[in-house]
Amino acid sequence: MSRLARDPEVEALVAAYRSDLEAAGQFAENEVTSPARSFLLRVGVDGWAALLLEQQLAFRGHDRRLVAWLIVTGRVRPTAEYLIASKLRVGKVAMWVHRECHERFMSVAAELGFDPKSAELQWWAVAKVAALAGVPPERLTKTRLDDGREELLAATRRLHPDHPMRARPITTRLHGAEATLFHAGVIDAPPRKRHPDKSADRARQWAAVAPRLRQTLQSYIEQMRLSLRPATMVRVEAVLREFAGWLTTDAPDVAAVADLRREHIERYKRLIAERPARRATKLSKIGLAEHLGTLRVCLDRLTEWGGEDAPTRVLMFAGDIPRRDQPLPRFIDDAAAARLLRAAREHPDPFTRLAVEFLARTGLRRSEFLDLTVDSVVQIGSAYWLHVPLGKLRTDRYIPLHPQLKELLDGWIATRPAGLREPWLFIERGRRIGAQRVEDAVASAARAAGIGRVTPHQLRHTLATQAINRGMSLEAIAALLGHKSMRMTMVYAKIANRTVADEYFAVSEKVEALYDQPRELPATAEGAEMRKLRAEMHRRMLGNGYCARPVGLDCHFESICESCTYFQTTHEFRPTLQRQRDDAADKGQVGRQKIFDGLLARLDAQAS
Repeated sequence: MSRLARDPEVEALVAAYRSDLEAAGQFAENEVTSPARSFLLRVGVDGWAALLLEQQLAFRGHDRRLVAWLIVTGRVRPTAEYLIASKLRVGKVAMWVHRECHERFMSVAAELGFDPKSAELQWWAVAKVAALAGVPPERLTKTRLDDGREELLAATRRLHPDHPMRARPITTRLHGAEATLFHAGVIDAPPRKRHPDKSADRARQWAAVAPRLRQTLQSYIEQMRLSLRPATMVRVEAVLREFAGWLTTDAPDVAAVADLRREHIERYKRLIAERPARRATKLSKIGLAEHLGTLRVCLDRLTEWGGEDAPTRVLMFAGDIPRRDQPLPRFIDDAAAARLLRAAREHPDPFTRLAVEFLARTGLRRSEFLDLTVDSVVQIGSAYWLHVPLGKLRTDRYIPLHPQLKELLDGWIATRPAGLREPWLFIERGRRIGAQRVEDAVASAARAAGIGRVTPHQLRHTLATQAINRGMSLEAIAALLGHKSMRMTMVYAKIANRTVADEYFAVSEKVEALYDQPRELPATAEGAEMRKLRAEMHRRMLGNGYCARPVGLDCHFESICESCTYFQTTHEFRPTLQRQRDDAADKGQVGRQKIFDGLLARLDAQAS
């Protein structure tokens, strides 16, 4: 004992260890004090850290618990391999060392909808990341969390190269833990979907390109970043990087944009048309058009800008871009739409019920739906309106909110955790609901309804088709859907056109009678709408055509040419002039009638 007492650092560690165990109610004198002193004197903190992994893994029993405490308190920085291979229960030790943080973590996790078991596993993963960073869990940052995740995943792959799925539990637990830590106020960056960092690969590919060519294309990319969306720039950069890489390997004589010739474009077109896409199939017509269109815009703008390195001639033409098909919007018919809504209302998942009903009744794009915030519903007068945020066309709008949708939204918001730090309306387990969740919700309801595959955008087309064929004006539909031009809305007028249908069925019966008993089809068989149109056009007859103004609107210029001193006519037009004179007399247009009386009298005088 006298020897042990002479080492103050050991005694201080033992005292701190004993204090934490007492606070956790796990202290037993004979099982703690002596084994801890023995380990610290035999091995020591620095000595343990210097051991090989196999030697570290050899410790058992009380020594392992002491090592776990040293790690959790930041006195020892373990390797990721040790945390994975030892299966050390640092999460359990962190529970009583960082009691307040643990209680806060578990409370927020439960509020977000995680069950106790899942929350506990999240905490254990957080404890390992904090141990790697050498900080308490409450001092973790987004960067430390991401770095720790990568270290643990890399260690798992090194230790278990033949079992890649062994890394999945770490990914899953930290995925949920990130949301819990954010809403608990530990980290400031909201949880988002993580994508592999391929910046090093992109930089390496650009580095292989000829310097002047690289400088010109990258300068163009930086200019376009100022005006285009980030998502669009991902495609622009990828297309130009691929084109530059192809030139480096297949056309090494091209050191600058000014060196490009038409033959290079033609060879590249053939390559792109034949190369497989991500799914091992050829690029679709749309994909090919977007790819070549991006390259053409780049070359055209470099020519217009006229820099030091610009094309010396026109290299690409409109004919180089495949013409896109223009199919009509895909929608589901009324019977299928009714079955879909019934299936959605009976679906056990609350989000599926809300998503299908919402998309079917508002026609929102999927992205607009997901971008709704908790303050999107506003009351104007006695009605409720939905503020649709800036979307695909960079415009926002207000649309009326159906009372049934208002009830569904109120029910959804009522279950929303009060402590959420993000404004988005659709959040599950602390994270924004993603596009795939919406796709799955609509597909699930469609399967339950037995109507095959349905996408969220089909519900938008369905609403527009239903509205236009039930009398809603094109202007109102354009405002509802957020269209910038009527051309976008007019496409729905081609679907199940009600006027065409009415006219067709009005005469089909008489046409069938004509086929059964061949005879001349009477004029009365032309249908009410056609008779109305013929009558309207007769009443608006002009000398060289017809006037399309509304029936009830008079016109002071109807006979302006005939009243002009330079107007001349001949006897062959007398029947037309006579009908126009009679038309004016029938309408009581005295002035117009006098004009034609004078013209007719002049023609009769000439004939005599």
